[in-house]
Amino acid sequence: MKENKVTLMTQAAMIAAIYVALCMLFAPASYGYVQIRVAEALTILPFFTPAAIPGLFIGCLIANLMGGAIVLDVVFGSLATLIGAVGTYLLRKKSRYLAPLPPILANTLIVPFVLYYGYGEKLPIPFMMATVGAGEIVGCGVLGLILLMAVARVRGHIFKTA
Repeated sequence: MKENKVTLMTQAAMIAAIYVALCMLFAPASYGYVQIRVAEALTILPFFTPAAIPGLFIGCLIANLMGGAIVLDVVFGSLATLIGAVGTYLLRKKSRYLAPLPPILANTLIVPFVLYYGYGEKLPIPFMMATVGAGEIVGCGVLGLILLMAVARVRGHIFKTA
């Protein structure tokens, strides 16, 4: 059964709001070249609903704006989250354990360049790939898979499978 547009828009808005709230709540850990963005756990939600794709993109965009990010970070950091969300959605029928992989890869490959060229961080890009990647593994991989398992147990009550 197809989900109606109001349901999808409501889900997207809730996901965006939760993403922003988590970034603000854990602000000291959400920004910088060493970051564990707890909100990135939500990047597994496209596994359950396509509404998570715009929700995560808009949530990341707003969180970056509220966190004082520069334009380059707002654009490319949000695009990294969008790419990761689309990738998770596309892998949803393969394996639930692959769900965190696209956001981990997208952020690991894109964010260090934003830090280097946008913020003038002079650490080597491969080092920042390692630090951003480690944070993404914790946020998306560990916390995301915990969230995925929890949502999977109650998905009929929260999300219908995409």
